[in-house]
Amino acid sequence: MKINLGKTKRPFFIGIGGIGISAIARMFLLEGPSTELRVKKKVSGSDMAESEVTVELRKLGALVFLNQRAENVPADCDLVIYTIAVPPDNPEFAEAKRRGIPMMSYPEALGEISRGKFTIAVSGTHGKTTTTAMIAKILIDAKLDPTVVVGSLIKDETGRRTNFIGGKSKYFVVEACEYKRSFLNINPKVVVITNIDADHLDYYKDIDGVIKGFSEFAAKVSKSGYIVTNIKDKSIKLAIKNLTCKIVDYKMLQVTSYKLQVLGQHNILNAQAALAVAEILGIDATIAQSALSGFRGTWRRFEFCGKTENGALVYDDYGHHPTEILATLAGARELFPKQKIVVVFQPHLYSRTKDHLTAFGKCFKDADEVIILPIYPAREKDPGDINSEMIVTEIKKKGQPAFFASNFADAVTRAKSLSKSGDLIITLGAGETNKVAALLV
Repeated sequence: MKINLGKTKRPFFIGIGGIGISAIARMFLLEGPSTELRVKKKVSGSDMAESEVTVELRKLGALVFLNQRAENVPADCDLVIYTIAVPPDNPEFAEAKRRGIPMMSYPEALGEISRGKFTIAVSGTHGKTTTTAMIAKILIDAKLDPTVVVGSLIKDETGRRTNFIGGKSKYFVVEACEYKRSFLNINPKVVVITNIDADHLDYYKDIDGVIKGFSEFAAKVSKSGYIVTNIKDKSIKLAIKNLTCKIVDYKMLQVTSYKLQVLGQHNILNAQAALAVAEILGIDATIAQSALSGFRGTWRRFEFCGKTENGALVYDDYGHHPTEILATLAGARELFPKQKIVVVFQPHLYSRTKDHLTAFGKCFKDADEVIILPIYPAREKDPGDINSEMIVTEIKKKGQPAFFASNFADAVTRAKSLSKSGDLIITLGAGETNKVAALLV
């Protein structure tokens, strides 16, 4: 059944605090990307905990429940949008089914928005959030007025942090997630593939499965469209073979004539991909480079949070895969070559921890001290065969100091005891380590 978002008046969001799905809630609360959507909607939704995202949604007029019960779904609800992590036995999901309310997943909603748009979809195991934000800034500075959905918070034209910008042009810039093949719902004209790595193995099983998912996504690009990627990457080569669209190698573009404000080699690659998209769109190179020079990063991507009472610098980062952690810490070491670096890491998902246990033992090599919190379960139940102490053991095998902290308060106490004025404390993880950063400062 085709669902017209423009005619929806009373949407309810299951998992409204999610960094992706909350962007769609914002779209309904604000002026949308089409004339149909420029009407304020009565938006409600639920999540399991308060966050910066839910607080901002309340300010915009959303009704947010911090529990999940059947009675939360409004009597006049005409659409339920849900995160794909919601299980079928969720009481709100089951209630919507029982009442026959139209339903769509967050990826399906993105697909509906992308229909009829010139969609630039940014995919990849790592770097897609920053690359999406970079492309968005280039298009905004070039006065192309794009609609943007990004998996973090960026500054809009008013200076407020948001994950949705409702433009009025044909351009739609969207972060395209590979989990459960979510990105296959999007209708892209330009696809960026930053990289392909072994992740979400609870779904894909192995790297071959991941490559196949990206191959299916790349195949959605028409003959007149573009794939922007690193064509020499072994996994990407397999994913893009036999395509008829235009392939653009972003590594051919140089990021040397100006200085990026975001650190690390990985962000140079992200900037190269963004410049390649700008070139495809015919944006003046000077405008594109100036936009990137002024790009200050996004929420939870090596974000400076403040100082501890004894003067240690506190940064927070979303990195949760070994490759991301390695890149973030390498960038931090590049920026702070002589300072002590203390890391507080919260593993994300039992399955990911188990799949990459050995790699987690190696990826903290640029840190001086590592503190590991209990695993953040998110959508998973504890299988009983993996825990954070096992990561501590793996790190110690490499001769690095590592400690287990049973809760946030313990982590804060230890991090403060291990650092002094001028040192760095970096909180890492896709769960709630930003709360540790807040406690530290």
